Amino acid sequence: MIDKLVVVTVVVKDQDMALDFYTKVLGMEKRSDFTSPGGRWLTVAPKGQDIEIALAKAGSYPDGKGEKVEIRPGQGAQWSFHTSDCKKDFDELKSRGVKFDQSKPAEFPYGIQANFMDPDGNRFVMVQMAAKQAW
Repeated sequence: MIDKLVVVTVVVKDQDMALDFYTKVLGMEKRSDFTSPGGRWLTVAPKGQDIEIALAKAGSYPDGKGEKVEIRPGQGAQWSFHTSDCKKDFDELKSRGVKFDQSKPAEFPYGIQANFMDPDGNRFVMVQMAAKQAW
C-alpha cells in the first residue's frame, strides 16, 4: 500500500532561479541537489516539512518506452500551503515580489486564502484555515 506522499514536482525554466525564489523569497530550505544521468535533482521544502518539492527543469525526457515526453512550466496541479497568518504573509511575500491573483487575501467560510504564482507560472494557494477547520 502507499504509505505517504514524499515529493511533488514543479516544472521550472531555470532551476537556479527557482531555487532562489523558493528559498530566498518563500523561505524554504534546499533539501537535495545533485546531478544524475537523467539531469539535476533539486528539492526544497518548508522547514520541518516531510513532503519535498522537486524543481524539475522543463524539457523533453524519455518515458521509458522509447518515446519522449515534454514537460512545461505552469501545467500541473495547484498546491496549497498552510499559514497561521495569511494577511501578514501576503504582505511580506508581496513586498518580496511575489505575484498574487488578488489585491488582498480573500475570506471564505473555511478561512483566508491568497493565490500566487512562482516566476514560471506554477500556481499555489496559501490558506489560513478558520478556527473550527483543520488540515
